[in-house]
Amino acid sequence: MKQGPGKLGGKPRVNGCSLTQNGGLKNGGLKNGYVRGAADAHSQNHHIAHNGALYKRPFNEAFEETPMLVAVLTYVGYGVLTLFGYLRDFLRYWKIETCHNTTDREEQLDFVPLYQDFENFYTRNLYMRIRDSWNRPICSVPGARVDMMERVSHDYNWTFKYTGKVIKDVINLGSYNYLGYAQNNGPLRESAAKVLAQYGAGSCSTRQEMGNLDKHEELERLVARFLGVDHGTDMCNCMDEQSENGCLILSDELNHASLVLGARLSGATIRVFKHNNMQSLEKLLKDAIVYGQPRTHRPWKKILIVVEAIYSMEGSIVRLPEVIALKKKYKSYLYLDEAHSIGAVGPSGRGVVEYFGLNPQDVDIMMGTFTKSFGGAGGYIGGKKELIDYLRVHSHSAVYATSLSPPVVEQSITAMKSVMGEDGTTIGKQRIQQLSENTKYFRRRLKKMGFIIYGNEDSPIIPLMLYMPAKIGAFGREMLKRHVAVVVVGFPATPIIESRARICLSAAHTREILDIALKELDEVGDLLQIKYSRHRLVPLLDRPFDETTYEETED
Repeated sequence: MKQGPGKLGGKPRVNGCSLTQNGGLKNGGLKNGYVRGAADAHSQNHHIAHNGALYKRPFNEAFEETPMLVAVLTYVGYGVLTLFGYLRDFLRYWKIETCHNTTDREEQLDFVPLYQDFENFYTRNLYMRIRDSWNRPICSVPGARVDMMERVSHDYNWTFKYTGKVIKDVINLGSYNYLGYAQNNGPLRESAAKVLAQYGAGSCSTRQEMGNLDKHEELERLVARFLGVDHGTDMCNCMDEQSENGCLILSDELNHASLVLGARLSGATIRVFKHNNMQSLEKLLKDAIVYGQPRTHRPWKKILIVVEAIYSMEGSIVRLPEVIALKKKYKSYLYLDEAHSIGAVGPSGRGVVEYFGLNPQDVDIMMGTFTKSFGGAGGYIGGKKELIDYLRVHSHSAVYATSLSPPVVEQSITAMKSVMGEDGTTIGKQRIQQLSENTKYFRRRLKKMGFIIYGNEDSPIIPLMLYMPAKIGAFGREMLKRHVAVVVVGFPATPIIESRARICLSAAHTREILDIALKELDEVGDLLQIKYSRHRLVPLLDRPFDETTYEETED
């Protein structure tokens, strides 16, 4: 896994960046893991890996600093909304304004309250103003374009009524249809329809009873071959965490809510490290080894590192080579969530492990879903035979949940075989390449327009920063007027001053569709004045650059 620095023009390099004789970086110098690249059209700073010898490819991520004026105005905006919220609550209390929110009845006031009034403050007074930006119903396949049902509200978004009209051919920049397999024509539909005719729509039982079909076992074998692991098992719900007291989970601070909930349900002790910060992770690992469990100071039974491959709100990719190096050094275990990376990155779509050219056997637990790149439902766990056998007996999904629907299983099988080239065509390979080209093209154009976007240059998830609360709803509405559907995200799903639009690209997007979307984004960006970029990147790490080596310790 470890390799020496490559050569460029007779001089060593780290991740494609030339090194000077004293180890410093050319092209403007180095600060906190960022290097100014002369090849970049805008001379932006890019994040590079701190252990270049562990990486076999460039690793570039951009997180531009929030302009000070924008940050101040964002806080002021939330402050004004809060003041008006308290004013409206006062008017509601005295029955001057109609109260639509759910409250406890007067005769129940002496009981334990069912609704926490203060906790609902944000929902009543801030979220409700822009509620029309979410939960928009579609009535078509979630492909490159979708049809949306038109709805209106006459009480300021408390309730909605459907007009009966359909908004046709809206460009879809919100679905996780990375490889474009969410479609209602072609071989996938035909194979799913054939299985539906043979097996029916559901199994009506669990895997441990009468719901274990030959299609389920075929999918498990296919997943194991695709991932390069010993065994795999498909699940309806991949939120299970099997652990016990005396175990420690080290979780990235930006892990998905399902991982956080699973970790809490496991009963293990949880400690959180800074996002993609290997120094923070290593410190927690050292402390865990040195101090052991609280009070007793006994050694931890197991230490499990939990990370995502692609973080769905940041568009960043986990620094997996360094995580694996730390895992080996401190004899811990690694849980990798590949929900957004499987099928979407890597030369043959095998996820972030292949993207970095690593050995799948170095990841103890590989989790992913069929819901995104493969256009199906459910998910999988991949790992060693002992692990999978244990999950088949003890996992709640295997014991209590109804097994996956046969047509949905066939959808995942057919899509995965297409990606692997086992259908006798190169369609899967072409889609992976198309997604990669779309990602690079769209990111380059957005940066050129002056938007602040986050994440890795190879991530198909592109967060476009909006910041101010008023612009969350305005951006979603203006884009829909122009027949472009986007997902907007605000607090508490993001930090309070980092509201954003989350764009998800697909192999189904043609260059023509992307150019139309970019034209509309450019127009709305000028209208709402959200082109904030000044090409200053905030350091991802809180310490100077060094070349700490991660070497395995001997037993």
